[in-house]
Amino acid sequence: MASTYATPGVYINGASAQAASVVAVATAVPAFIGYTPRAVYQGQSCYNQAVKVSSFAEFQACFMLDNPPPPADPARQYSPQYYLVAQKGQPASGDYLVIDGVYYAVLPDPATLYYLYNSIRLFYQNGGGDAYIVAVGPYGPPSKQPVSDPAAQWVNPNVQLADLQRGLATLLNQPEPTLYICPEATLLAGADNATLMQGMLLQAEEMGTALCVFDIIGGANPDPVRYTQDIQAFRNNTGNNGLNYGTCYYPFIGTTIMQQGDIDFTNLFGGDIAQLAALINPPAAPNAAVATLLGLIEKPPANPMSNSQLQDALLNACPLYGQIVKHVLACANMLPASGAMAGVYTLSDNTHGVWNAPANMSIVGAVSLPINLSDPQQANLNVDPVSGKSINAIRLFSGQGILVWGARTLDGNSQDWRYVPVRRTVTFLEQSIKLATRAFVFEPNNANTWGAVKTMITSFLTDIWKQGGLQGAAPADAFQVSVGLGSSMTADDLLNGYLGVTVEVAVARPAEFIVITFQQQQAASV
Repeated sequence: MASTYATPGVYINGASAQAASVVAVATAVPAFIGYTPRAVYQGQSCYNQAVKVSSFAEFQACFMLDNPPPPADPARQYSPQYYLVAQKGQPASGDYLVIDGVYYAVLPDPATLYYLYNSIRLFYQNGGGDAYIVAVGPYGPPSKQPVSDPAAQWVNPNVQLADLQRGLATLLNQPEPTLYICPEATLLAGADNATLMQGMLLQAEEMGTALCVFDIIGGANPDPVRYTQDIQAFRNNTGNNGLNYGTCYYPFIGTTIMQQGDIDFTNLFGGDIAQLAALINPPAAPNAAVATLLGLIEKPPANPMSNSQLQDALLNACPLYGQIVKHVLACANMLPASGAMAGVYTLSDNTHGVWNAPANMSIVGAVSLPINLSDPQQANLNVDPVSGKSINAIRLFSGQGILVWGARTLDGNSQDWRYVPVRRTVTFLEQSIKLATRAFVFEPNNANTWGAVKTMITSFLTDIWKQGGLQGAAPADAFQVSVGLGSSMTADDLLNGYLGVTVEVAVARPAEFIVITFQQQQAASV
């Protein structure tokens, strides 16, 4: 500023725009990849584009229909189809109900199953904020038949590996997302699922900005005994690269996302009222009220009742129909945990910081689990001495509800990258410092620049240490920053235009095992 001004007025002094501090990057910005009924942004199709949304309302505006037709059209909006299939005995896994002494398995038409929509709802229900949506295509046609075996893997023929890979590739130009989530990957065949997961891990490792959150095929209806085969298949399918950029949660979670109004008779037997009538209005026990309502559905009058009105009337007229809807709704609400975990990550980061383990936290909307894991069962998930690929359990605890009970990456054998908060904290520090030091590109590679860079990074890390993100009694114990000739650079580096910075941090690790030792003390003698 000049020492004197001779003329009254307003004066503007230009100042250097060079960054003087590190601005922390966002830590919980998931990128969801999957199928949506539509994809329109600013009046143009945005399929296979990464679109940023900040609320569920924005997601609906871009990816859901404004005025969807009746639910009988699964190609237009999410409307899963379910069948009740008679069984010879009680099914070993999956949901079922007993009608007149016969076991009926509740089985989906796999071609109508999609998880992205409800996963986004779970994300925002659990505290989600900004997110990227990569819609890879619309819903496909139904197959008009259920899966053949209650224990069989659900494979949606409309979910294609090439579509999801193309969606993943669009994120190569998006450094902001910090989580990669593809809930519909579990609807692929095993080999395709393996290819996709390995591609996600490889891309995450190359970019160094995101953590992949996986689900396990079979997590929706695990066999009480043979579920370990699903676990082993997942471990085999993830490969050996980029494991510290991946994490997994098991099993699926039973939610309350879809309510009774989201399921009606059009979701049963592909809309075939005759098959429904055989169960709720059999010749051996006819129900006149039910017969009348079914007739109104099959042959609507001039002024027809709405589907919701017919649904309410059927529920009142036939208790058995209410049981069927209840079981179908429970199946439709069994969802991959990855969407909910993205919300849990966001809530944990906003409340405590990215260095806090997103564990020992409840999942909003989760009311049941398809399998209740015990301590010994989780031990085999948490620690695998052969592959080291840890799987985080979601468990039910008496008096506490359903909790996330694990915070490990797939790189369980690594001392450095075993824990999710360690991996995410280091990524957060790397990206924040990387963006801040861009202001020094083309600056003179001399002591003044070195001092400015060191001061900037030291100030940033000191602030992180004060918040509890780094361990140590003093900043000197928590981190070290070296910049300059003889410490982080050589004379050749100067000649080649390299400014080297070495940052060492002591990241706080979660207390995963709390060991309390009890010892009897002998009574003191008089």
